[in-house]
Amino acid sequence: MTELNARGEGGACTVAVSVPGLISLHEDVELTLASTGKLLLLAVVAREIAAGTLDPAETVELLQDDRCGGSGLLGILSGRHWAIGDLAVLTASVSDNTATNALLRRLGLDRVAEGAAELGFVRTRILDRIREPRLPAHPPTFAVGTAGELARFAAGLDGRREWERLLLGWMAHNTDRSLVPALLPHEPEERQVPLSVPAGTVWTANKTGTDTGVRADVGVMVGAGRRIGYAVLANGPAGAEHTLVERVRQAGLAIGRLAGLPDGPR
Repeated sequence: MTELNARGEGGACTVAVSVPGLISLHEDVELTLASTGKLLLLAVVAREIAAGTLDPAETVELLQDDRCGGSGLLGILSGRHWAIGDLAVLTASVSDNTATNALLRRLGLDRVAEGAAELGFVRTRILDRIREPRLPAHPPTFAVGTAGELARFAAGLDGRREWERLLLGWMAHNTDRSLVPALLPHEPEERQVPLSVPAGTVWTANKTGTDTGVRADVGVMVGAGRRIGYAVLANGPAGAEHTLVERVRQAGLAIGRLAGLPDGPR
């Protein structure tokens, strides 16, 4: 997969790909995650809901400081009170920045960091809330991490535990299938973890991240006879986003073959 390293406009692009035990390309390189880092927050929320320490029906009042541009809907909607469960769905499905900020404020960055560490994350971490714009006085980015840590986490989501089922359900509602699954035959509106997958297709639950110079995708892919966790992180200079998308999609073809699509897209 060395062809995934390429020159983008204005500089080099770094693509990290990990499928535990099958693909390892720069998987230990720490890269900017953009909204893919929200997966850590969602995992901590899911665990606490399953443990009974967080009530999904608890309402959180949106503060002006929570509201943020970029991805999502809450920044332009008038509602001020939202259930924690709804905020999680919005974060997972449309990568809602305002919902993310409200959840981060409710739990606190330290609580999220502690929960992420319990899940085995060491170099993958949330640094700050979502900010538009991000100023020099702020942490340099929302989240950073490695493809290896994220892929190993995704590979472990087998749905045997309540929090994993909850998290996978949220991830399955992700509306952004433009990266790893884009060139693969899949049904984007299939939300339930399948008992079996029709031959020649895959099922995906994922979390994407997009920002200037960042395209990233982490998830679970189920194909004929195989279930895998994957992470593809692509960083490059501003203006190289189209190149990054192409590289992530090419990685998606390789991952799809591992999941049971030897002939690639149809």
